Amino acid sequence: MVARFLAVSLAASLSLALHAANVREVRFPDSKGGTTGAWLVEPAKRSGCAVLFVHWYDGEAGDSNRNQYLREAIPLADQDGCVSLLIDTMWSQTTWFPKRDATRDLENSQAQVADLGKALDFLLKQKGVHTSRVFYVGHDFGAMYGMVLASRDKRVTGGWAFQAATASFSDWFLYYPRKQVAERQAVIDKLAPLDPVKHVGQAGPAVLLQFGRRDQHVPEAKAKALIDAAKEPKEAIWYDTGHALDEKAVGDRLRWVRARLKTS
Repeated sequence: MVARFLAVSLAASLSLALHAANVREVRFPDSKGGTTGAWLVEPAKRSGCAVLFVHWYDGEAGDSNRNQYLREAIPLADQDGCVSLLIDTMWSQTTWFPKRDATRDLENSQAQVADLGKALDFLLKQKGVHTSRVFYVGHDFGAMYGMVLASRDKRVTGGWAFQAATASFSDWFLYYPRKQVAERQAVIDKLAPLDPVKHVGQAGPAVLLQFGRRDQHVPEAKAKALIDAAKEPKEAIWYDTGHALDEKAVGDRLRWVRARLKTS
């Protein structure tokens, strides 16, 4: 696992050396009086575009951290003049899921949504960012917490791109620790107010939803529930992949953001 993480970091470093974009580590205030770390990707020439990227969780993946979206943020800086913020989250450590305090899933989820708002605060303060050209891109938990944010924060004015989300947080939080039937229902009920399917309909002005047909974590019915709940204009794309999606999904996402930039 360490070797895979180092490989991703090395690939990111080599990528940075080949591009004009400036990538630097920053910290910004969080909702609890501390700070959150992030990559800030800055173009040589700014177009007013800004993107908040929020990574996925996979304890076995080398890119289950803020590095995941560097390969998208860098070309968006070089070719489109976008400033991007790629943030740490509560799930940035690969051991987070089994070690977390499950009794605080709701509390910590609320705090994570608040921290996404803090990330937007920081991003919107960057030089040259125009409030009409702000995007959000998130995968897995990054997508799900983004859907909740969409119902609370209207500063994402360009569009929302969500990948491999499921409809309810309990779908994933109940993976571990295992619970009896009555206990499971209590978790479902407790987390229900945050269910992404109840919030994604507030995402606008446009939404991109991307799913893998062989996703072992997101059944087709859960994906379709999110697609149905999202409001128009929306674009839903399916891929013959698993939960990680693939390079075609990356290309489609870049195409979608660039098409939205032309209209903003």
